[in-house]
Amino acid sequence: MNGDASILGRCPDCGERISEAWLLVEYEKDDGETGIWAECSTCEGVVSPK
Repeated sequence: MNGDASILGRCPDCGERISEAWLLVEYEKDDGETGIWAECSTCEGVVSPK
């Protein structure tokens, strides 16, 4: 993840930076980690930012 709190990460498909404004779902994984789903404005798809 990036040090900038307003950036969730990058799209695993195109590499575009995804900001918090595109966050769709935040959830807890089985291992206790937080997972997120967000929309990539470039790909226009739902992704799990890296």
